[in-house]
Amino acid sequence: MEKKEDVYKTVNKPSPEILYKDRKSKFYAAVHPIVSEDDVKPIVEELRKKYHTANHVCYAWQLGVETPTYRANDDGEPNNSAGMPIYGQIQSFDVTNVLITVTRIFGGTKLGVGGLIQAYKTAAQMALENAKIVKKTIKAQFRLQFGYPEMDIVMRIIKQKNLNIVSQKMELDCALVISVRLSESEEVFQLFDEIHGVDVTIRE
Repeated sequence: MEKKEDVYKTVNKPSPEILYKDRKSKFYAAVHPIVSEDDVKPIVEELRKKYHTANHVCYAWQLGVETPTYRANDDGEPNNSAGMPIYGQIQSFDVTNVLITVTRIFGGTKLGVGGLIQAYKTAAQMALENAKIVKKTIKAQFRLQFGYPEMDIVMRIIKQKNLNIVSQKMELDCALVISVRLSESEEVFQLFDEIHGVDVTIRE
């Protein structure tokens, strides 16, 4: 059984904004944590308000670990001159669940497509270098239901495997929700599944 990849890199909080200048054009870049595509629009709109003289708020985002989804937006810059260079840095730093915005205030001199690609790429890179990148573990959750006679053996496995109890209900019978590292989830599921009197289900 192949080991599942269960660690990914992301950010917990928005990075400080950095400023990159190229021939009087100013590029303000930042990295933002996101959990869904719905998080993107409010951040971009906030930047349009903050920099009301900005010509473009370009961005790229990526969500997910095993099958990530992404989007890159040029916001009126020439095709693929802004969003994709920003997205390239997301790939280069191997981060996910992030949005990188680069807000440009035009300085009067055209940079050309090559110059734009370089400027957006550099601004995104500087923002990522400035961000506090953290590693996170993907967890699976199991629901365990059992009677009091099985309590000892269940608790012993939880202790041995250093599992985290998310919630517990001890009434006529016991119900526990535990979280397990994704890479260990199949092995742990098997352990509980083999105990007579314990009903284990995966929580979506």
